Formats: sequence, structure tokens, C-alpha cells
Amino acid sequence: MSNLLEISGLEASYGHTKVLHGIELNLPQGEIITVLGANGAGKTTTLRAISRMVKTHGSIRFDGQETTGMSAEAVVKLRIAHVPDGRGTFVRVTTEENLLLGAYSRRDRGAIRDDLERVYTYFPRLKERREQQAGTLSGGEQQMLAVGRALMLRPRLMLLDEPSFGLAPLIIQELFGILRRINEADNVSMLLVEQNANLALNFASHAYLLETGKVVLSGTAQDIKNDESVRRSYLGY
Repeated sequence: MSNLLEISGLEASYGHTKVLHGIELNLPQGEIITVLGANGAGKTTTLRAISRMVKTHGSIRFDGQETTGMSAEAVVKLRIAHVPDGRGTFVRVTTEENLLLGAYSRRDRGAIRDDLERVYTYFPRLKERREQQAGTLSGGEQQMLAVGRALMLRPRLMLLDEPSFGLAPLIIQELFGILRRINEADNVSMLLVEQNANLALNFASHAYLLETGKVVLSGTAQDIKNDESVRRSYLGY
């Protein structure tokens, strides 16, 4: 299976502070990969580097095309959708207006309306609240809105940053079930950053473990889950 995303020697900095130190990561087409690690390990920065939101050195290739010299807007046009931590809800406009903002780079208006209905098929609650001010939605509904807004890009790759954060267990189960359906039905590749390591390893096919901006372990999700040091440090048993 060919790699949709290939990262090699990736370094990233905030000002003079280097956060990533030579990351190597591959994501095959159609797969779900998770990046694990403690707070401050560089997980969110890895996603921001792919989205061109932080200064980087090294190579990021998407479908064979080098993206490290691109603007953030150009990366979006490659159909790489970023679902950020904190959800990024535009609180003063409606649910539907939030969704349509996800398609701002598209010009195919008829297809956009079709995709809006497809998002409502995945998230019926968003359709019920389509005219409601987005800032009044519950935390779970705002996370669904963030995923739905990303889907309006018709993404080939979704970058998901802590989608379970602050959500009740039943909402997490529902959300990850929908993400699984999106992956399987629409062949959307996913790169998941998630503090809940057990959840992430059950969801993904492969995993990378970061410590202080470096990959210290990688392999299939099952192999990582069976690793004694991972079980002790991240899974709690």
C-alpha cells in the first residue's frame, strides 16, 4: 500500500525553541495512524507542522508532493483538513454557517450542498440545530461540528487533535464510531493525536510514540499496546 503522507527529518520550532527533533512518520492511504505521548511531547506540533502553522525544517510529502514550502491555504487545497484542539467553533454564527465555512476554498456550489446533507446524515443532531448559534451547542455537539466542518472540505486526510477531550464516554463512543464510518465509507485517511492511549490504540492500525519531540517507538497498534513500557506508562496496567 502506498503512503499518502511521508514525513522525514521533521523539525519544528516556536521562536528559538525547537519542539520536534527529526520526526519520521508514514501514513498509508486509507489508514488511521495515532501519535501518542505525554503533554509537551510534540503531538500537536506535528499536526500543526503538516498544516503549515509552525516553522519547520525537513520533508513533508503528501501524495508524492513536497508541501514544506507551501502556505497553510495551499495545504488546505490539497484536501488536508485539520480538526484542532479546542474545536475552533465560530461561536457567533449558526451551526450551518460553521459547516459552510469548511468549504470556503471550494467553488462547486451544488456539490457543497450535497456534502452538507452528507454531514447531516453522519450527524443528525447538527441538522436539528442547523439554525442554532454554534456557541450554544454542547461540548459533544461542538466536537461533531468540528469534524463536520472538516468533512466539508472533502478531505483525503484528516488531522484530529484530541477529539475525545472533555467529552462523556457515550459521546466519545458515538463520535469515534462515526469517524470509523467516515474512514471506511469515504476512504479518508486519519492522523489522530489522543491523550486516551487505550482508545487511540483500539481505533488506529499503527502508532507512533513521541517523547520530547522524538519518535521513540513505532509499529502496529497491537504491538504498541502489548509493549510493557507503554502499558505501564500510558495504559495503566
